[in-house]
Amino acid sequence: MSESKTIAIIGASTNREKYGNKAVRAYAKQGYRVYPVTPNAAEVEGLPAYKSVRDIPGEVEIASLYVPPQVGIRLLDEIAAKKVREVFVNPGAESDELIERARALGLRAIIACSILAIGMTPEEV
Repeated sequence: MSESKTIAIIGASTNREKYGNKAVRAYAKQGYRVYPVTPNAAEVEGLPAYKSVRDIPGEVEIASLYVPPQVGIRLLDEIAAKKVREVFVNPGAESDELIERARALGLRAIIACSILAIGMTPEEV
């Protein structure tokens, strides 16, 4: 992958067992510029963490949701405002309402594990 690819991991975690942490590591290993998004930490895996997608400097091409659907749906407006092109809705983050809202905002919602999408498995990260 090109180093210019950018991804926001929304629901990033400092707990290495959580998927929100595994995704940060997986995408970094694949050469992405990774922006962890969490209100709970200043950094994740040595990367500066952001409280909101709005706080990320510059362009974000992809967002990956690792939050419950009721949280994710509240974040879709700011994701759309950031002009994110694709949103991975990971297992556990999906709901019909969230998918409908994402599509209504013009977001390409991909209902799949974002780690698998880059050819890795959560177990190998």
